[in-house]
Amino acid sequence: MRTTVHATEDTEKVLKAVFNTLPAELAQVVVFKKTSVTGHHGNPITVLEARIKDKTALHRTFEKLASGLRPLDKELLSSQIQQHVEEGNLYLRLDKQSAYLNELMLCRTDPIHFRIHFKKHGTQEIVEICRNFGLIP
Repeated sequence: MRTTVHATEDTEKVLKAVFNTLPAELAQVVVFKKTSVTGHHGNPITVLEARIKDKTALHRTFEKLASGLRPLDKELLSSQIQQHVEEGNLYLRLDKQSAYLNELMLCRTDPIHFRIHFKKHGTQEIVEICRNFGLIP
């Protein structure tokens, strides 16, 4: 998972948004690495990154994403799935503002990035896993 905190944003609120995308039990154990960078116009940006490696935690996170994503977004994701899968990875971008309000929605601008890696799985297998979990219809 990765997201940015712009100078105009509150880091704690952005963290709350990210934690809202995760199962409750993970909010206590996931640790974010914070990196300070400078934006194109000299503005300070904090990059927040975390990895989940535990298989059970990954399954629960995937289930949370699948159960929380709106039906319209699931349809959109399904129709564009080829654009979200590359080299054994599924890429999702979730809206930060909606996540803060405990709603999961796909977006393109200023998102919470998820890269979900599937070991030794091709695109069709990843699509089938997404279907089995209910992430796509």
